[in-house]
Amino acid sequence: MNDVSFAAKAPTYVSKIGIKAKDADLLSTYYQDVVGLREISRKGQSITLGAGETPLLEIEQATVRADDPQSAGLYHTAFLLPERADLAQWAKRAIDRRIPIVGASDHLVSEAIYLTDPEGNGIEIYADRPHEKWTWNGSTVAMATEPLDVGNLLAETDGRPWSGAPDGTMVGHLHLRVGNAKEAETWWQSELGLDTVAAYGAAAVFMSTGGYHHHVAANAWQSRGAGRRDNDRSGLAWAEFTSTNAKEEREIVDPWGNLIRIVPTKA
Repeated sequence: MNDVSFAAKAPTYVSKIGIKAKDADLLSTYYQDVVGLREISRKGQSITLGAGETPLLEIEQATVRADDPQSAGLYHTAFLLPERADLAQWAKRAIDRRIPIVGASDHLVSEAIYLTDPEGNGIEIYADRPHEKWTWNGSTVAMATEPLDVGNLLAETDGRPWSGAPDGTMVGHLHLRVGNAKEAETWWQSELGLDTVAAYGAAAVFMSTGGYHHHVAANAWQSRGAGRRDNDRSGLAWAEFTSTNAKEEREIVDPWGNLIRIVPTKA
């Protein structure tokens, strides 16, 4: 079993994501085959996937319209792998199998590869650099979007093949499309006590607890001015956060209709 990620040592962190799907079986196959998750259980119209015995993603079959990328909703679900070598193994397999990707970036605090699932949901597969090496300017962490040095990353595989998302894989962060990032920042600060670690006016904000680089990001890059999300769209159904501050499970809804579930940390 891998050590608990720094992201999960924070007082509040993402524990699970739920998405509504036009074809749950199709998405389940994709997340297993491409992302490396495994099926943990099925109940009714829902399929739960995860890493090891830890559930991370619940896919619900629903009668919905396709997601509108200019509306509020899910920008991407970010799956955090325990080690850089895990990301290297995943990248090697993706190259060998010619898996379509939409981006590959060095964010200084992390290295990330981006995908889009068959129903348009964004995915990030990433590994953090050691948090002791992150650069902080007061309460702001240094992040950037630079080209990923793929050759340097692949040297980390040591010839070991990818064998699926390992124990310790988690949803490192949730990135949302919103109508106004400043409004999102205010809401997440007041409702979950998140700290802002980077902000770009009304365009984008990155927030966390416990000194992580971000557990939640919200941007209005393609959704500026968007109102509440249509409930009959595919995509984000809910996001679950585990919090040491929670005494009981509760649900809240952000200004764009995104359902956020907060559950207490297990003793």
